[in-house]
Formats: sequence, structure tokens, C-alpha cells
Amino acid sequence: MSVADELRVAPGSAPDLAAIDPGSTPGWSGDKVAAAARVRELKNELSDFQQRLWAERKQSLLVVLQALDAGGKDGLIRKVLTAFNPQGTQVTGFGVPSDEELEHDYLWRVHAHTPGRGRIGVFNRSHYEDVLVVRVNELVPKNVWERRYDQINAFERHLAENDTRILKFFLLISRDEQRRRFQKRLDDPAKNWKWSSADLDARAKWEDYLAAYTDALARCSTDAAPWFIVPADRKWYRNLAVAEILADTAAEMNPSWPPPEEDLSAVVIPE
Repeated sequence: MSVADELRVAPGSAPDLAAIDPGSTPGWSGDKVAAAARVRELKNELSDFQQRLWAERKQSLLVVLQALDAGGKDGLIRKVLTAFNPQGTQVTGFGVPSDEELEHDYLWRVHAHTPGRGRIGVFNRSHYEDVLVVRVNELVPKNVWERRYDQINAFERHLAENDTRILKFFLLISRDEQRRRFQKRLDDPAKNWKWSSADLDARAKWEDYLAAYTDALARCSTDAAPWFIVPADRKWYRNLAVAEILADTAAEMNPSWPPPEEDLSAVVIPE
């Protein structure tokens, strides 16, 4: 089986997150060195794909990244998604909604950042916060966030039917690995700025977050917008897995170079 097949959440299925080893490497039998070499190859493929996507201007790609705190979203962006030219790529981080955003429905601010034709969008956190953080911290009643799964599916289906390909990655780390990464933030002065005491509040609700993620993955992995659960304790495997899935999708999208506007055979460039 391919990496994508190993990690995809089948529509209608309910993943058992507790049964997944965050340190495992599904679909990959090589070592860390071989994985790094493979990622370099895949980044070249992705760079070529983006050039054709930009030239064709008929499709777009949206990459959604979710994880528990210290799950590796930023590292993944640096190590893999830098394959894409920033001129045609927008990375959007969704934090606490602004006053203006709160005056609208929760998807309003998200739709504004979806990629246009020929472009790639990356969501570092996303509309799923409204069935994760909002649910765990009881920011809205259950009857409100319960309706959002169907609303999100309809929103993503709308994007897909209008030529936006969607890939959603949940980077799954272990509780022990999260603790190690938090400790590095405390021990390394260059990483102190990353530390927030709020991370400990979220860590105390670990099981609640896993339950919320389980429901989101089960109810919102569709053919139009699949979820992939990526074991992410090993950063090198995380990078490899996402790069492989992106490359598979790029091959399926297969954007074409557009024909020239005129017959170029007779063009002579003056000296």
C-alpha cells in the first residue's frame, strides 16, 4: 500500500487514535537518510507541479494542517511546503477570531483565504478549530458545534466542485513527545518565545482533544476532502508522508501547460 492509502481516513470510518503509534512509519521501510533524499526528489516534483498549476490557472490546491500543540505544523511548512514558490502560495494561520470576524459566521474568515485558480493555500490551523477548541473549551453550546460537521462538509464540497483540491493532515504526536518538545522550548533561549502557559491548559485536556479530533476525522473525511492521520513523533517521517501524498495528488491533478497565444515559429527577436 502507498503512504496515502495507509494514512487516509476512509469516509464513514471512525479512527482509533489510541491504537496508532505516533512513532510508526506506515508505508515506508527505509531509514531517515533515505527519507530525506526522497523528500528532496518530491520537492522537485512539487515545484514543477506548481509552475504548471500557475500557468494553467484552472485548479487550486488547499492544504489543511491540524495538530495538538507542538505537533509540528510550522516545521512541516519549512521542510516540505517551501517547495512551492511563495508568489503563488499563501500560508494562513487562524488564531482567536477578531471582533470583525466574530460579527460573521465562523466560515466567513476562512473562505476569504481559500486559494484562487492557479494558487496553493496552506491553513496552519483552520475552520476545524470551531469543532475542536470551541468544543473542548465549551465556547458555544453543543447543539451549535454539532451542526458544524455537516456545514464544514458542505463548504468543502462546494470548494471541490469549484476546482479546489483539498488535503487535510492531522499530525499525531504522543503525549511524551509533546512533553519533550515543550521542554526544549523552555531550555533553549532561542525557543523561549514559543512558550505559552496556555499550552499546559490544553495539555491537561489531552483526552478531550483526542475525542474531538476523532469525531472531526470520522465525520469530515470525505472523497472530496480526505483526512490523513500522519504519525509525527519522527519529524523526518512526517515530512516524507506529507510530501508523498502531495506528490500523488499533484500527479492526479496533472495541470497542463497552456498553448501559446500565437504561432511562435515566425517570431524573430530583434538584435
